[in-house]
Amino acid sequence: MKPVPQATSLRRAPVQRRSAERLTRILDACADLLDEVGYDALSTRAVALRAGVPIGSVYRFFGNKRAMADALAERNFERYTDRVTHRLEQSDGEGDWRAAMDAVLDEYLDMKRTAPGFSLVDFGNQIPVGARYAEPNHRVADRLTELLSAYLGRTPDDDLRRTFLIAVETADTLVHLAFRMSPRETRTSSRRPGHC
Repeated sequence: MKPVPQATSLRRAPVQRRSAERLTRILDACADLLDEVGYDALSTRAVALRAGVPIGSVYRFFGNKRAMADALAERNFERYTDRVTHRLEQSDGEGDWRAAMDAVLDEYLDMKRTAPGFSLVDFGNQIPVGARYAEPNHRVADRLTELLSAYLGRTPDDDLRRTFLIAVETADTLVHLAFRMSPRETRTSSRRPGHC
């Protein structure tokens, strides 16, 4: 079992394996309930009940449902970057922008379709955030710059980061539009239009 990344929204980071497993169950329950009832109807009590833990265990890690959703968004982000990294490592198109963008977008779409709670929380885009730089798309662009600069044979400079930020913002807007316009078809479609 991979440990849950230490998110800033955690009141206390798990130290023991049993505590880490409990945190994972809490986040899994949160994700499932987000899909079932949405963010507004989500409650810490319902999450505790679904996770099979005492309510005190939820409050040991999180002060409220917002903190839980933030931690879920951070977990989603870590899982996404792990998946993109793995896919690029398996790719034989080193340095190819097309292969890199396919990996980035395909993994995002796959998580949007299959990962519980992801369609509502993804990397935190659906939750109001603080400072402009702290927005999730900026974090995604930063991480993609780190991940893909060596793959693409580019220096991870401001120009590359800006390119990724524009790509992330554009893709995010288009994907959200697609899921709003025809959510059922978008969720079940296995391929992007024009992509073989």
